[in-house]
Amino acid sequence: MKRLWTPAWIVRHVALVVLVVGFLGLGWWQLSRAAGGNPISWGYAVEWPVFAGFVVFVWWREVRQELRGPEAPGPAAQTAESSATAEPSATAEPARLAVRRPVRASRTAAAVPDSDDPELTAYNRYLRWLTDNPGARPGDYPG
Repeated sequence: MKRLWTPAWIVRHVALVVLVVGFLGLGWWQLSRAAGGNPISWGYAVEWPVFAGFVVFVWWREVRQELRGPEAPGPAAQTAESSATAEPSATAEPARLAVRRPVRASRTAAAVPDSDDPELTAYNRYLRWLTDNPGARPGDYPG
């Protein structure tokens, strides 16, 4: 339970209380408006408590996940790990799943043969310039 009293979790608990109280208060406000004759407010009077319930659901799911701890690697990862080392040590750390970052591929301009049509050739040059200068605006084209 000590894991749920770190500064990050205290912020989450406070956010839960503030959001739930705020959403329920907005629901009560819409209910009083609906009782006063505003027919659209009936929908909002139902909607705000649903939002509060969703906040409680997400908080509860996060608490359960934190208390469960890190997930164990799947059977395929365990077999590969056990075959790599004949003697598993007692101090070995469980395998952590790596976060893969997206790879930015560099663009290479394709060779476009100039055609007989001068307008098509000029348009292709314009498109090539836009591709080579991604931050530029079309009005910056020098040609």
